[in-house]
Amino acid sequence: MAVHFNNVHEMLLMARRNLSQDNWDYINGAAETETSLRRNRMSIDSLAFRPRVCRDVRKIDMSTTFLGDKIRIPVLLAPMGSIHRWTPKGAVEVDIAAEEFGTINFISTVTEPSLEEIAANSPHPKSFQIYVRGDDDWIKALAKRAVDAGYKSITLTVDSSFYGNRERLSPTQMALRNVPERDFQKGITWDTVKMVQDTIGDVPFIVKGIMTGEDAAIAAEHEVDCVYISNHGGRQMDHVYGNIDTLPEIVAAVDGRCEVIIDGGFTRAGDMIKAIALGADAVAIGRLQAWALGAGEAEGLVKCLELLEIEIERTMGLLGVTNLDQLDPSYVGPAMPVRLPHEHSAFPHLPDGRIP
Repeated sequence: MAVHFNNVHEMLLMARRNLSQDNWDYINGAAETETSLRRNRMSIDSLAFRPRVCRDVRKIDMSTTFLGDKIRIPVLLAPMGSIHRWTPKGAVEVDIAAEEFGTINFISTVTEPSLEEIAANSPHPKSFQIYVRGDDDWIKALAKRAVDAGYKSITLTVDSSFYGNRERLSPTQMALRNVPERDFQKGITWDTVKMVQDTIGDVPFIVKGIMTGEDAAIAAEHEVDCVYISNHGGRQMDHVYGNIDTLPEIVAAVDGRCEVIIDGGFTRAGDMIKAIALGADAVAIGRLQAWALGAGEAEGLVKCLELLEIEIERTMGLLGVTNLDQLDPSYVGPAMPVRLPHEHSAFPHLPDGRIP
C-alpha cells in the first residue's frame, strides 16, 4: 500500500482513520486510572539534555548491537499480541519491516500466524516471546519449537500473573482475554526462568517485565543474557514508576552482567537517546509500532523507523556525540515537564492535542 505521511503527527492521524474504535482503544489504553502509562511519559519528560558544543559531528554512527547482532539504530520492535486484528498479515508485517530496515523484532506467543510461519518469512535475527499458557511441559515444548524454528533468542514475560484492568476495552474485547489458560501465568517463578534456560541451551535468554533493581539483580544472578525493563506500557499494574525512572537502579544492579533494554512511552528520538545515556543498550517501541502499522502496515512501520533515524542523527549531532558509546548520564539532567502527560503528549501538533 502507498504510504504518505511526512511526520509522526500525520502518521497518528492516518492510523486513527484506518483503525476501528476497539482496536484504537486496545492500542492506546492502559490499566485502571492509566497513571502508569502517564508516568512513563512524565518520567521521560522530566529529563532534559545537556548538550556539548564545538565538536566535529559530520560523521555520526547510529548503529549498535543487540545480543551480538548489529542493528541500524538502537530501536527494537516490542512484542504485540493482537497485531493480526488490524494488519492483514499479522506479525509478518512487523517481520517484513524489521528485515527491510535492519532491526530486531519480538514475536508474541499470542499473535498470528504461527511462530514457524513468521520465522520462515525472513532470515534476520528475531526473538520469540513466551506468554505462559500451559504447564511446564507446555512451556518446554513451545520453547523448543521456537529454537527449532531458528529464533535467535527467547524472551519470557514475567509481569502478567493477572490481566490488567484495562477499562478502555469493550466487554467483547475483555471476554476474549479472560481465558482459563491465563492462570498458568500465575505460577511463574525463578524456577521457571531456570527451566526455560535449561530447555533452550546456549540460545540467548531475555526476561521481560523487570521493574526493580532487586529483581534485575536476581535475573543477573540467573545469568540471563538480557533484562528487559517494562511495565507493559502501563497496561498491567497501575501506579508503578515510569520505566526510565527505574533504569539507573537496574543498570547498577546488573553491573554489566547482562544487556539492558527498555520500553514504555518511548515515541521520539530524544526519548530513546535519554535511555541510552542512562545505560540502556536499546529501546523497544510498542504503541509507536502499532500506530505505524495502523497507518500503513509494513511500509508504514519502515517509514516510521526512517523518521526516527533522522531524529536520532539530529539529536546526537546537537548533543555533540558521533556514536552511541559516547553517551553517558552527564548528557541528561532533571527538569520540569512542560505539559501534562498522556499517550499522545509527545505529539503537540495534533488537532486538539489528542486523538479520542
